[in-house]
Amino acid sequence: MMSRLLSPLAAAFFALFFALAVPAFAQAPPSAAPTGAPAETQMLTPPSGVIDATGGGGDNAMVGSIPVVQMFLRADIVVKAVMILLVLASLWSWTIIFNKSTALSGLKRKAKKFEKMFWSGQSLDELYQQFGAGNDHPLTAMFIAGLREWRRGFEGGPPRESQVPGIKERIDKAMNVTILRETDALEKGLGLLATIGAVAPFVGLFGTVWGIMNSFSAIAARHDTTLAVVAPGIAEALFATAAGLFAAIPAVIFYNRFINEIGRYTNSLDAFGDEFSAILSRQLDEKVR
Repeated sequence: MMSRLLSPLAAAFFALFFALAVPAFAQAPPSAAPTGAPAETQMLTPPSGVIDATGGGGDNAMVGSIPVVQMFLRADIVVKAVMILLVLASLWSWTIIFNKSTALSGLKRKAKKFEKMFWSGQSLDELYQQFGAGNDHPLTAMFIAGLREWRRGFEGGPPRESQVPGIKERIDKAMNVTILRETDALEKGLGLLATIGAVAPFVGLFGTVWGIMNSFSAIAARHDTTLAVVAPGIAEALFATAAGLFAAIPAVIFYNRFINEIGRYTNSLDAFGDEFSAILSRQLDEKVR
């Protein structure tokens, strides 16, 4: 009797419980859900020790725009010495480049003028008197040396046939020695350009390595690896490499250019020497007859 009475009461109790509990669970928010504004409208702040990439904030804005003078003044004494040495080397190389360019252009102009006079039909004696005292470029120096040796062969009168080979050999040697001497004068200073072009990058690299070592020492002393601490020292170190390349690149470019120009000029001297030697040899044979 009692059990039959409890069964309807239990059914009614569970029905009432589910009727009240289910709407409450459906409407109540979870306890872990955020109650503020949506996440996409909130500005996220970086954690401490991380630099703002947007460029805001005090000293961090100056990291990407460190002046060159400021980098030099803040650099270590060794890095400063490296930079000063590279600047002096660059000035020295540009001085050589300017002087050598001016000299080569002047020699080419004078050589064209002399060749025009030589092949115009003017006599060799007149050219010798005109340029004998003022042979200011290699072509006239070679002409004077060859013609002077040819005249020495006639000091005792017309040479005998047995003396002709010796005179021709002396003429060729006199012109060849003149070409070598003038070529050595043209190449003066090019060795320094080659040295600057080869050594300057390594000097700049030495300054870079020294600067990076100082930067790592500063990081270790301050226990801070932020970009504001690392960037200035790295920039100063890399500036030394840039100075080395600034000194080396023009030196290498103009060294190769001058070597090629002097080589072509020497070939033109050799060609003119061969033609002039043939002319003197022909006149020597005619005198012997």
